[in-house]
Formats: sequence, C-alpha cells, structure tokens
Amino acid sequence: MISLALTLKRLLSAIFRTGKDPLFRTLLLTLAFIVLSGTLFYYQIEGWPLFDAFYFAFVSLIPTGVDTGLVPSGNLSRSFTMIYLAVGVGVMVMVLIRLAYAVLKLERPEEFGTPKSSRELRDKEQ
Repeated sequence: MISLALTLKRLLSAIFRTGKDPLFRTLLLTLAFIVLSGTLFYYQIEGWPLFDAFYFAFVSLIPTGVDTGLVPSGNLSRSFTMIYLAVGVGVMVMVLIRLAYAVLKLERPEEFGTPKSSRELRDKEQ
C-alpha cells in the first residue's frame, strides 16, 4: 500500500511539473478533443450508452490489449475507427512519453540535464 502511495505521489508530481510545459498542454487538449469526438461518434452512430462510448474511445487509444467487449458494427464505424486509432494512438503515446520523461526527470535529475542545486546552476552559468 505504501508503494502505491509513493508511486501515485511521483505520478502526480510529474503531471504537475509537465502541466507547465506548453507542448504537453497542447497534446493533452488534442487528446481530449480526439476522445470527445470518438465518444460522440460511437454514442450517435453506434447507439452505445454515453459511458460505454467514452470507455471504448479512451481504452482503444491506450497501447494495451484490453478487451472492451464493444465492437463497431457498420462500415462507417469501422472506417472511422481505423482513422481514429491511427491518429489517436500517436497522440496518446506522445502524452505517455512526456509523462514518463517527467517521472524519470524527477527521480534522476542529473541524468536529464537538471542541476540538483543552485550551486550547480551557478557553476554551469560560469
């Protein structure tokens, strides 16, 4: 349980730190629009309940083999899903990479070019 709490703390610290980066915010906003478009599409076209449509739209973009039990049925839905996944997975992976980089930067700042102290910062400036 302590391990979970420490991992959650590291993740939240990384999200807070990365949230200041304009590129990360842009990627997150883009991802939100992609998931919203997928949710609304599956809700309207497939007739799935709103939460099921959101669940499918979000979980489909995570690079894992989660079986949602939901399958797009029509040709329009399948075509949309192919384009949706091609675009959405790339954005999701970029968001996950930025988060992973922030977590690693918190744990090992010297390896990622972040000085440990203000003294090291002054030494680098001279």
